Amino acid sequence: MRVAIFDFDGTLYANETFQLLMDHLKNHPVHHPKYKRFYRAILRPYISHKMKLMPEAKMKERSMQIYLDALDTLSKEQLDSYFEELADPVRQGFNVDVVARLKQHVADDVHIMLVSGAYTPLLYAVTKELGFHTIIGTDVPLNGQHIDRQTPVYHVHGKRKNEKIKEALAGKDIDWQNSYAYGDSFSDIPVLELVGNPVAVRPEPRLQAFAQERQWAIL
Repeated sequence: MRVAIFDFDGTLYANETFQLLMDHLKNHPVHHPKYKRFYRAILRPYISHKMKLMPEAKMKERSMQIYLDALDTLSKEQLDSYFEELADPVRQGFNVDVVARLKQHVADDVHIMLVSGAYTPLLYAVTKELGFHTIIGTDVPLNGQHIDRQTPVYHVHGKRKNEKIKEALAGKDIDWQNSYAYGDSFSDIPVLELVGNPVAVRPEPRLQAFAQERQWAIL
C-alpha cells in the first residue's frame, strides 16, 4: 500500500489555523467575551518564547491548551459547530496545487493521510469534501460531552507525527519508497524522510535549503 501524507498549515491550507482561530473567537457573535480571558492567558507563553525562555513546540502546545480552556463551557456538539463555522474560510485558503496533487493520489488509489497539529475536529470539519482516508490531529480531551481541563493537550508535531502515523498504519504493508509526503516547515522533515517522494511546499528557508541539498521536489 502506498500512502500520501499531507501537512495542513502552510501546506494544504496556505495560512496558519491558530491565527484564524484567534480571530474567530475575537469576532464571534456569541463567544467573543471569552477572548479577553484567552488573550491574557496566552501572553505569558508567547512572551517567554520570544525571550527564548520557552521552546516553540512547548509554546504552541500551551497555546492550544489555553484556547480550549477559554471554550470549556461548550459541549462537544457546540464545539463541533464552532469549528464547522470555519469550514468555508479555510477552504478558501486551500493551496490549489496541493489539492490537485491530493486528487491525483486518490485517482491513483493511494491512501491519503492528513497529519497536523491543528485540532482534530477542526480538520474533520474543513476537509470533508477531500476524501482523506486517515486524519490525525491534536485531539480535544473530553470528559463525557465537555472539554476535560484535567487532561493536558497532546500537541501533534515533529516526531510525534511519525509516532501517530506508524500507529495508524500498524499492521499494514506500506511501500514507503513509492509513497509521498508534503510539508512546508523544517519541523516536517521527520515525516518527509519517511517516504521516497518528499515534497517541500512553499518551504520556509531552512526547509528549502535542506530540500535542495537532498534534491527533493519543491512545489
